[in-house]
Amino acid sequence: MPDTKLDQTERSLVDLTATPTYHIRTTLAASALMLAGLAALAPFAQQQLAKIDAYIPSFEATIFVTDFITSILLFSQFSVHRTRALLVLASGYLFSALIVIPHALTFPGAFSPEGLLGAGLQTTAWLYWFWHIGFPLALFLYACLNDGKPPNKSIISASSAITGSAAIVVGVVCGLTVLATAGDGFMPRLSLDPTHLQPLNHDLGMVSMVICLATIAVLWVRRRSVLDQWLLVVAVAALSEIILAVALVTDRYSLGFYAGRVFSLATSTLVLAALLAETIRTQSRLMSANVLLQRERRNRLMNMEAMAASLSHELRQPLEALALNTETALQMLEAASPDLEELRSIAIDVIRDSQRVSQTLVSFRSLFGSAEPRRELLDLNAVVEEALSGLRRGGAPDKIIMQIELTPDLPMILGDGGQLHEIVINLVQNAIEALATVNNDRRFLKVSTGRLNRDAIVLTVEDTGPGIDPTKVGVVFDAFVTTKPRGMGLGLAICRMIAERHNGEISVAPVDPHGSSFRVILPTG
Repeated sequence: MPDTKLDQTERSLVDLTATPTYHIRTTLAASALMLAGLAALAPFAQQQLAKIDAYIPSFEATIFVTDFITSILLFSQFSVHRTRALLVLASGYLFSALIVIPHALTFPGAFSPEGLLGAGLQTTAWLYWFWHIGFPLALFLYACLNDGKPPNKSIISASSAITGSAAIVVGVVCGLTVLATAGDGFMPRLSLDPTHLQPLNHDLGMVSMVICLATIAVLWVRRRSVLDQWLLVVAVAALSEIILAVALVTDRYSLGFYAGRVFSLATSTLVLAALLAETIRTQSRLMSANVLLQRERRNRLMNMEAMAASLSHELRQPLEALALNTETALQMLEAASPDLEELRSIAIDVIRDSQRVSQTLVSFRSLFGSAEPRRELLDLNAVVEEALSGLRRGGAPDKIIMQIELTPDLPMILGDGGQLHEIVINLVQNAIEALATVNNDRRFLKVSTGRLNRDAIVLTVEDTGPGIDPTKVGVVFDAFVTTKPRGMGLGLAICRMIAERHNGEISVAPVDPHGSSFRVILPTG
């Protein structure tokens, strides 16, 4: 069965619109197959076969089970949709399930030579026609009542409606059973003997056929759902059985008699199979949707965790600089004659670091939020110089040789200065942390910019640290992948996100004999 869109996840067979490519073609094919089977059986329908007493009880036990389950499922659908059409249809299937009980018990030879319940010669035949007129009538009423209008659920009590309908059906079945058994002597003759039937069966069959044809016509005109489409097939199956019983069969235990029960079984199982298939399909979609919702929930929690961790990662350095400068200023103020120029310089640094904190928050809102990113013409060299000056103010580790090579007159780029600032800070800070793990005689850090080609410039951060494990080169930019013992695995993931937001790219390569080189390529404005 083909997949449906997510917005149909909670829809059932009752209100799921039939699709021409699957449902309509499938049901039309099933109807055509039944009619073809009827045509193939027609020439041989009168051929008498051996009498099998267990045939009727076996078949009708199956019909009872399938019709009863179908009625329960339809009553449960009524409790959701609250339409009179569904209530009538569920009652019709319950009627079909219950009427087969007296029909099987009274059938001659099934449980006793004359049948149980005090059955007479006409009892079984009348119960058969009560069944085969009552069920098509329920289908017809469903088709007429199914007008597509939304029910007024506020004035319909599902439990009372179901209880009342079931009680009425039980009462009708009991009444018809009493009429067919106790009133056997007063009912018109339908059977000459346990095998041969009277012509009156043809008249009753014509009534059933007219109801079936009317049901097919109304369902065809007013069909809206997958259930309507399958009920069309049920009506065709019921019509095929009646044609065998009326036009082609005059005696019991003929080929047409046995084949007619197969069509009766089809009317019983088609809707049940469709309901079960659609229920399983719906449950599968609900489970898939639930998995997706759980995954989305976990992703949101991870995004919140990433946001918090990233902010902590990015704000730590300027906040530490703010605290250090403030502490230094307080110590200077305690002196007898504080150096005002130095205090002014510290105040400027505090303002600059405060602005950097604010800029970081704005940049992260643009990066992780839905707001449009800020775009302005920028000088990459100026961004690098500002980022490095901030690192120096925060106190870069000693014994690291830092080489800065900024190519002059680089083309301007279009982007968010705060976000590009974070790339530089992240890459340089990572390089400094990597160099802290190696010997003092080879702590070398190089930051450079240059023109890659006519339409792009490049930022390179190279260090002589331990380098990156070759097995992690392909995933080092993924979230929560880290090469540091206490790293969170977010810095490089954010760098890649920023680079991609600027239509650029970031990569890493090993440096001979040791170390790593990160390259950020950005298009020019």
